[in-house]
Amino acid sequence: MSSPSPTPQLDLQVQPGKPPILTVEHAPDAPEWVHQHRHALREAVTARGSLLIRGLDLTEPEQAGAVFTRLGGRLMANREAFAERRSFARGVYSSSRWPASQPMRMHHELSYAYEIPTLMMFTCLRAPERGGATAIADSPTVLEALPGELVARFLTHGWLLTRNYNDDIGSSIADSFGTDDRCYVEAYCRANAIEYAWQPGGGLRTWQRRSAIVRHPGCWVRCFFNQVAFLSQWTLEPEVREFFLDTYGPHGLPFNTSYGNGEPIAADTIDLIGRTYDAHTLREPWQPGDLMLIDNIRTAHSREPFTGQREILVAMAEPITAAALN
Repeated sequence: MSSPSPTPQLDLQVQPGKPPILTVEHAPDAPEWVHQHRHALREAVTARGSLLIRGLDLTEPEQAGAVFTRLGGRLMANREAFAERRSFARGVYSSSRWPASQPMRMHHELSYAYEIPTLMMFTCLRAPERGGATAIADSPTVLEALPGELVARFLTHGWLLTRNYNDDIGSSIADSFGTDDRCYVEAYCRANAIEYAWQPGGGLRTWQRRSAIVRHPGCWVRCFFNQVAFLSQWTLEPEVREFFLDTYGPHGLPFNTSYGNGEPIAADTIDLIGRTYDAHTLREPWQPGDLMLIDNIRTAHSREPFTGQREILVAMAEPITAAALN
């Protein structure tokens, strides 16, 4: 393999309402092209928060995995998942299985975890018929647009994620922790600042408090960094929420968010956060072969509802600890 060439200037298309797009005219060997341009691509992501690369014609999981590794090095394992993913290779996964008719609202991947990826990589093997964009939003801009009183509250208290694992709803213990061995799960929780309590019947309830606003490790700009508006009961479909509440009670939901001191977050506050994201959302429909790179600290992402078949592969890389962001 040849050594990387000096960093070239990339000809990016920057249009209102869209992420920055780089169109590649000729790259018969996508992993080698990415290797040659890695530094320029990473500089673009650092400067702009995201980059959509079009023209690499990525069609196979093995090819996508090679590209991910060239860009991110050692890929992270999927842990603490809230929805099932299919594993294609070490560190290469399908997108989370989520009903096609329902959005996955803006969030930062694993912002509730103790070890967090700073780089997210996506590639499109099959584009949906309609919708399904991986939309993005600039986190410092969203933070600036939120009411000062709400920002101060999140700065003071952070946010709390509560989860319930059982055989009926949400992710299983084995899906999220890689095993259902109690000793391992308890050790993992202690090592990752997660409070836990085993429930009658073998279920598990966890609580993890995290900062809702962090400093970007590169430029130190403040970022609204969490999954408050995604993993909230108020973003579940009303009939789904009512079924869960009737069946499992208010403390048995598969996931829910609150302020870090345990006080509930009102539905209108979740709606306000969602509308603020909407006002600053950028989107571009997927095309087969596309590659998207996202700075996971600076840039939130979502998945919009879609029709037809959609196959997106995902990898996470360059982890940082939650403590390093405070």
